Order: sequence, then structure tokens, then C-alpha cells
Amino acid sequence: MNAIELPRIVRRASRRVEIGGVAVGGGAPIVVQSMTNTDTADVAATVTQVAALAAAGSELVRVTVNTAAAAAAVPEIRRRLDDLGCRVPLVGDFHFNGHRLLAQSPECAQALAKYRINPGNVGRGSKRDAQFATLIELAIRYAKPVRIGVNWGSLDAELLARMMDANANAAAPAAADAVLREALVASALDSAHAAESLGLASDRIVLSCKVSSVEDLIAVYGELARRCDYPLHLGLTEAGMGSKGIVASSAAMAVLLQQGIGDTIRVSLTPEPDGDRTREVIVAQELLQVMGLRSFAPMVSACPGCGRTTSTTFQDLAARIQAFLRQSMPAWRARYPGVETMHVAVMGCVVNGPGESRLANVGISLPGTGETPVAPVYVDGRKTVTLRGERIAEEFEAIVTEYVETTWGGKPATTNLVAQRGAGTAVQAPPR
Repeated sequence: MNAIELPRIVRRASRRVEIGGVAVGGGAPIVVQSMTNTDTADVAATVTQVAALAAAGSELVRVTVNTAAAAAAVPEIRRRLDDLGCRVPLVGDFHFNGHRLLAQSPECAQALAKYRINPGNVGRGSKRDAQFATLIELAIRYAKPVRIGVNWGSLDAELLARMMDANANAAAPAAADAVLREALVASALDSAHAAESLGLASDRIVLSCKVSSVEDLIAVYGELARRCDYPLHLGLTEAGMGSKGIVASSAAMAVLLQQGIGDTIRVSLTPEPDGDRTREVIVAQELLQVMGLRSFAPMVSACPGCGRTTSTTFQDLAARIQAFLRQSMPAWRARYPGVETMHVAVMGCVVNGPGESRLANVGISLPGTGETPVAPVYVDGRKTVTLRGERIAEEFEAIVTEYVETTWGGKPATTNLVAQRGAGTAVQAPPR
């Protein structure tokens, strides 16, 4: 009988860069990062948002450093985060005046774990090379790694003009968009080589080439990966708001990740007005987790619903369990290593419910429309108990909690936890 093997993701070989104790590249787990949208000069607001992003799972957090006030605030932001026990490395995002701000604020230069430099914005004309050199020299002085981050919205105009002119004079000119893609790659690689020539070690350089088109991102990073071994930061810039931003980012990065390309990622979502900035962190984590690249929190499978599931019972329970798992993870992560790999299923009717529940570590099949009002629970593929009554949600949470404690904490399992907690509401399944 033929068997279908899963395609194995082989990570691209890259150098290892240490960023404030977080390893990027060189076979290290793919790192999730994010960026604040507060005014960095507002210390309290920025500390609050960085701490929230870190608590959500962001392993690096980037802050804008665009003014002298922002640069002056960075050391205090670092101190307050440390006082909170939040050790997440801070990355400084510099455009136009970074050479001056870093030179004038040594405390800021030291407090940051990495500098992000956009080669299209370091300077114009004769000033460009000198100001780029100043940034690199400061990175060397303070022993900081650098991300050379090219963005097609701010691509070096002089470089692009030269390449467009050369293409126009070629015997067989390429399409303009192909030249633009090559200019992005050339800008990143030329800048990295220039940084090395100034003395920056190759294991202190991360590259990115951000665009807002899915196909362009895949093409650019495929070429960038082929032509260097620097670690690569993936991200679709200006991805957009809501489902569009999530879909576009996931579509682009999933293709690259499947090809083994990418050492750190950011999902650049436009938040709703006053929306939660941590959403981009959760999306990035879930992308890596559903692809089997990392595990961050237990995953919940739930059916979409149909005419058999006209009540909202299974939807309510799925949402409740998802929230319960995320709320429990900060404590569980420290006490139960490995719990993040747990799979929970909340299903809505008898069609796929029992089967899907058996495939999960812990699963429940709720009754659909017209079905007997009972909910069988499966643990590691075995039906263990049938729930009924008004306290199914609480009892299922208890079963999940006990599973965590016994599987990852070494606690002996009880014979019938749910029946003990809710007399008369649970029926123990007979042994197989």
C-alpha cells in the first residue's frame, strides 16, 4: 500500500546572530517580533505596550527612534521594563537622522539590543556613505547587531535610477517590476557588504526586503536567500487591516517558510482604532504553529458549524476554551514544559465530532440539533466520560486542567474527576 509522506521543511542555512540574548538564524527557532505604535518619547505608554507585546509572546520589540526626545526616553524605557521583570530586547528603528541620534545619545545606543537601518533613508548624495558609515561604526562601538532593512516604499532612488538606466540600454530590457525587485536585493546585499568592509562582523547582520505584494515578497526573498547566508527577517509591509492583512501576510510568509526561508518574522497588521496591538503577535505565533515550525500555546480545533449546529453551544465553548488556554499559559509555561503542544478539539455534532475528538489530546463532541443532549469526551483517543447538564463548560475545563497536570506535571490521574466535581452530571465510560 502506498503511503503519503508529509513534505519536510528544511531550514535554509544561515549565520547565527545574537540579539540581546535571543538567537536569530543558525538553526535557532524562528523568532516572533513586533513593533510599538506609541510615541517613544511617552515613556509610560511605550513601556505599557512593550510589556503587553512581550507578554503576548513577542521575543523582540522594535521602537521608533526619530527624535532627540525619543532617544532620551529609550534608557528609561529599558530601566522600567527591567524593573517589571520584562527582559525583551528592544530594537531601535532609525530613518534619516539615526547617525546623529545615536552619536548624541550614548545611553540610547547602549540600551538598544539592535539597530534597524534603512539604506534608502540614511542620507542623500555625498552624505549617504558617511552617514551609513557612522551608523555602522556606532554599532561596532557598542557591540550591537544591525538589521539592514530595505523597503520598496523608500528604496534608494539613486540606485534604482542607475539600474533602470542600465536596463533601458540593455539589448533585451527586463520588465520594470523585475528591475525593482533586483534593486531591493542589490540594496540589501550591497549595504551588508559595505557594513562588513567597515568592520561589522558578518554574524551581526540581519537582512530584510519588505514589499506589500505577496508575489513580489516571495520572489525577492527567494533570490535573497539564494545569494547570501545572512539571517532573514520576513514580513509583508503595509499588509493592511483585519482579515486582509492576516491573509496576505500568511499567504506570503507560509510559502517562504515552507521553503525553509526565514529566521524571524513580523506580521505587520494595521490595528483597528484603539485596537489591540498584540493581535499581530498572536497571528505570527499561530502561523508558525499551524505549519509545525514552533509551538506557543495549545491549539483548539473547532468545526465551522452548519445546519446541524443551529445553537451556539459549541461556539461558546470553543471561544471559552481558547481564552482559558491562553490565560493559563503564563503559569503553565513555567510549570509544565511541553504543554504548548497540546491539541484540544471542540466539535459541534456527531458527523465529525467523535472522530476529530479522538485525534486530539482532549476532545469533546457536543450535541447538534436534534441529537441526544450528551457530550462524550475523549482523552488521547479514548472515550473517558460523557457530560450532560448545565455545567459542561466548567467540567470540560477541569478535564483539560487535569490532563495538563497529569501529562506534563506528573500528577496522578483521578478515577473520575468530573463526576467528583459535578455529581450526577457525568457518566464514566466503560473501559475498552
